[in-house]
Amino acid sequence: MRSLLTILLGAGMLVQTPAPPEGWRTVEQFHRDHVRSAGIVGSSLMLMRDGAVVAAATVGNQQEGGPPVDADTIYHWASITKTFTGIAIMQLRDRGLLSLDDPVVKYVPEFRRAHNPYGDISQVTIRHMMTHSSGLRAGTWPWGGDKPWQPFEPTSWDQLVAMLPYTELMFAPGTKYSYSNPGVIFLGRIIQELTGDDYEVYITKNILMPLGMRSTFFDRAPYYLLPHRSHSYFVTDAGRTEGRFDFDTGITVSNGGLNSPFGDMAKYLAFLAGDAVKRATYGVVLKRSSLEEMWKPQIPASEGEGGGVGVQMGLSFFIEQRGGLELVAHSGGQNGFISHFYLHRPSRTAYLVSFNTDVAPSKKDPSRMTTRRLDAELRDVIVREVFAKATGSR
Repeated sequence: MRSLLTILLGAGMLVQTPAPPEGWRTVEQFHRDHVRSAGIVGSSLMLMRDGAVVAAATVGNQQEGGPPVDADTIYHWASITKTFTGIAIMQLRDRGLLSLDDPVVKYVPEFRRAHNPYGDISQVTIRHMMTHSSGLRAGTWPWGGDKPWQPFEPTSWDQLVAMLPYTELMFAPGTKYSYSNPGVIFLGRIIQELTGDDYEVYITKNILMPLGMRSTFFDRAPYYLLPHRSHSYFVTDAGRTEGRFDFDTGITVSNGGLNSPFGDMAKYLAFLAGDAVKRATYGVVLKRSSLEEMWKPQIPASEGEGGGVGVQMGLSFFIEQRGGLELVAHSGGQNGFISHFYLHRPSRTAYLVSFNTDVAPSKKDPSRMTTRRLDAELRDVIVREVFAKATGSR
């Protein structure tokens, strides 16, 4: 087994600092102790500064009773995929192929079948979709999909189109925030319509390849990477169950189809943070000014999924106030996987975490640590012990 830090340090541009930053030992201990006590099967954690991995930790197993989590373990990143979708839209904007304030129906005429009680459906723009302020409902689909013979998600565009005559906007576009997976499906469709590439092909050619993310893929794994793909689990009062393995997100791929090991995700975070090496890729992937534009608050996200006190929605990224610091962030949660990244821009410090087990709240034991609670508490420890100290704000 190769350690996570060893493989990350062998990734060319990733260079270890002489020692982990102050406060890391506290973070590592908190992560290890609570992953184990919560009954999470496996988890990985990585800290970066100035585009370099400075510390990493793994706990548990890739599969219950199977190999330990290591550097090659591939996690499912769920809604963190949305940030790649947003970057692709900005690429097309910078090429002059669209405006963020264009109506969605300009590129997706089928969307006109949806009902807008607040006016014409052409009021809904690409910007609204990127900021989760389109008025669309939060849930992706109004039915289950929990039977073994059913697909994990509906598989075709036709299925989504068939739902549109029964789809109604819940509020006037641009007036409030409501996290919407369907909105991001339309962004993926726009990418396909304007480029002629399937969504997955476009992202691979224009983001993954330039960043050197060679072990990253959408939906089902290439055969040679399948042994490294993490399994996932749900824990409820009824016990532990395994999620679907090597699943297909279907038409919702632009919402949450991304799978990647930490070594590849480190390259993505380095790009976001703006290290010296990755500056050379901005002309290929996205101009730095366009990336910074995505991190300007567009609408308060104080309520609803992904939102909270001190949270604003940018363009496909969240901007959060934590411990007196402004952080760029996005989370992911699907099929038993829970993940999160946070970036503190002034210090170019970032962290990434993934858990392969979704521990739900317990009616029998309300004090039980859930995965989402652990994710939030780990964030607070990292902000206090690492981010704040990096800026001297403590």
